[in-house]
Amino acid sequence: MMFGLRRKSATIVPAGPVLDLSGDRLRRALADLATAAGPTGGVERYVTALHLKSSLFRELLADGAAGLTATEFLDLAAFIAPVRRRIGPVFDRLGIEWMRARLDALLRPGEPADARLAAFVEAFPTGKDMRWVRDLGAEILHFTDPDAIPLMTRWVWDARVGTGALREIWHAPDVDAAQIMVEDDLATFLVLRAEIDSFLAGEGVFRDRVWYADLLISHVYAGYINDRGGQYLRNDFTVEGDPMQHTRRMLGLDAVDTETGRTRLRLVDGSAHEFGGSLRARLDLFSAEDRHANP
Repeated sequence: MMFGLRRKSATIVPAGPVLDLSGDRLRRALADLATAAGPTGGVERYVTALHLKSSLFRELLADGAAGLTATEFLDLAAFIAPVRRRIGPVFDRLGIEWMRARLDALLRPGEPADARLAAFVEAFPTGKDMRWVRDLGAEILHFTDPDAIPLMTRWVWDARVGTGALREIWHAPDVDAAQIMVEDDLATFLVLRAEIDSFLAGEGVFRDRVWYADLLISHVYAGYINDRGGQYLRNDFTVEGDPMQHTRRMLGLDAVDTETGRTRLRLVDGSAHEFGGSLRARLDLFSAEDRHANP
């Protein structure tokens, strides 16, 4: 642990790479998160939204993907921002039976989560326009088992291109020039989550730290998108609005278009996917949050 913090409770950091994180950057991000979330109901509102998102994923995938319908799969995809922009044509071509088989293998216990995630990605067609597949697999793993599996999306850390929130909280005079020689494997993400958990405990956060960690790390990267994000990031995430807009979007909490009441997922014919009937009644928190942010 590299913060030099005084902690009220200790977190056991699992074996893995040493992450030289900046306590000052994390403190600034946590303070900014509290300020930015205030006008839209405060941090606790976002924590509750993440609880709800996880409960939806766990409910629909409680027994694996064997009984998952096409509508239910698209319901889940609507909550993953990079996926919902591109899944329509791919899903139309591959179909729900193919997808169920891939999801069953991803969710099957036995191999480490990152090995299952790698196999999931390799099963899909290749190409630059398919990079969202990792985000799909990573979010399904995390939100179905949040206590055991950390969030392993590309925006948290992508070792291939050296980008992600990890870089933005690295302890270095110039993070752009820093060489961060750590893999984007399960060991790295477990250490990162343990370090963030320990930081949050030291800052007086005593419950829901899994969701606080997700919010904090997404808010860190939202700041990067605001300040220096490339065009592909802006295409995925940028919408004019309040300071929590990108944070919400990266975590998929803006799944509902509050002007139409439909999801932001576009099908192959260009129409908006509509949630299944059993899910519509449970989405008030998400839509109310966006209405509050954009009256």
